[in-house]
Amino acid sequence: MSYVVTLVASNEKEYPVTSQDAQKITALLQELGYQVTSSPSWIEQGKAVDIGIENFLNVEDLPAIRQSLKATYTDIFCNSIDHRRKKLLCADMDSTIVVGETLDDLAGEIGLKEQIAEITERAMNGEMPFDQALRERIRLLKDLPAEKMRTTLEKLRLNKGAKAFINVMRDHGAICVLVTGGFTFFAEPVAKECNFHECHGNILKMEDGVLTGYVQEPILDKNSKLQLLKEYTYKNHIKPTQTMAIGDGANDLPMLEHASFGVGYHPKKLVQEKLVNVIMYGDLTAALYAQGYNSKHIRKYL
Repeated sequence: MSYVVTLVASNEKEYPVTSQDAQKITALLQELGYQVTSSPSWIEQGKAVDIGIENFLNVEDLPAIRQSLKATYTDIFCNSIDHRRKKLLCADMDSTIVVGETLDDLAGEIGLKEQIAEITERAMNGEMPFDQALRERIRLLKDLPAEKMRTTLEKLRLNKGAKAFINVMRDHGAICVLVTGGFTFFAEPVAKECNFHECHGNILKMEDGVLTGYVQEPILDKNSKLQLLKEYTYKNHIKPTQTMAIGDGANDLPMLEHASFGVGYHPKKLVQEKLVNVIMYGDLTAALYAQGYNSKHIRKYL
């Protein structure tokens, strides 16, 4: 199987990808021992350029490559040439499709954001089990009224490029699934707004219009996300090489590592260190350019 390395500018007006950048990375790839199979080819001038290579990038080589592009805020990806445009996407929600962590924002409505955010951060960095962190945070929100949840939902913002990301993939035949360790109260409206096909999340227990401090079991965690990726792949007769996942935290790692094209979106350090494909600087449309799409496909959704 052959692969393509793609350089994607996060801000092509101030820091465009140049021919010099492409030549520099080509030379660096050769120095690192990669066989370059094609000269740089533009997806979109100044925005994204491809370089063909024989083997998939080694994650151990990424720090040097990323460092060489750091000054221009350019992201780098490696994808298979065959089945480059994926047919299944499983996407995390918090800090990926939406800005921030919904549970932290909800806690902010009652002055507990700092306390709950600290638990969230530990879980996302892989420092404590996700299900334990979720139960602890929900217990702290016991008796929170439903109107506070509605207020948080109204304030929720999508990350830049989210609608374009999902709709362009849908336009080209991909099944798009939102899989979140967050809550269906937030995830279902987000999924509808972004045009996901399906949505899976955790369910908060409520009685008499307030949170009980408990979440419905079983909890959707990292293993559940991986299982959903596998299930959607199987039941839709999708090849493993046609799968994609995107997320930011430790709870996403199993599905990110299992997918053919696993992308970390402004990820936690643990995720950044384990994945080749990471959006460090750009918005969600970078994951489209990495699949060979360009602004002709994207602009109508921005």
